[in-house]
Amino acid sequence: MLFVELFYTFFKIGLFSFGGGYGMLSVIQGEVVTRHGWLSAAEFTDIVAVSQMTPGPIGINSATYVGYTAVLNSGAPSWLAIAGSLTASFAVMLPSIVLMLLVSRFFMRYSRHRSVEDVFRALRPAVVGLIASAALLLMTKENFGSPVDTPLQFWVSVSLFVAAFVAMKFFKVSPILLLLLAGMFGGVFYGIIQ
Repeated sequence: MLFVELFYTFFKIGLFSFGGGYGMLSVIQGEVVTRHGWLSAAEFTDIVAVSQMTPGPIGINSATYVGYTAVLNSGAPSWLAIAGSLTASFAVMLPSIVLMLLVSRFFMRYSRHRSVEDVFRALRPAVVGLIASAALLLMTKENFGSPVDTPLQFWVSVSLFVAAFVAMKFFKVSPILLLLLAGMFGGVFYGIIQ
């Protein structure tokens, strides 16, 4: 039954999520953490971090790790959890594959049509909203700390966030370099205070 739920959930996520992997993150979190309770918020945060570090699209990577973890958390053996990761990954990709095959036949012919351009113009703000929602959902107590409970972690996290934003927006610093610098700073800083 879990495999059917995994397939249905990730098929639905793949079908109705716009904006790529980052747009999917808020939908995935709502389904797997809030609705089904397959993962805790902390586990989901770890999965997002691993999905960002591994090669490939973040939405598919997240589906792979969620499928594996959800089956493993249900008490199944790890070999069966691999089937869970394959199920979730296939389900999240299937709508895109089918839609691309259908749309590609007609898109080249009608891409300059006014109504098609209007649809894409209307989708842009929704995509930006989904990506912003994913960023806000990741700004949790587990990731940023709390100004009351862990003020040092909170202010270091906020400072890193602001510094990374300024470096990317105004100085066009490479995201890879920013990830490396933030990781090194966090490793040194949290190694010192531990």
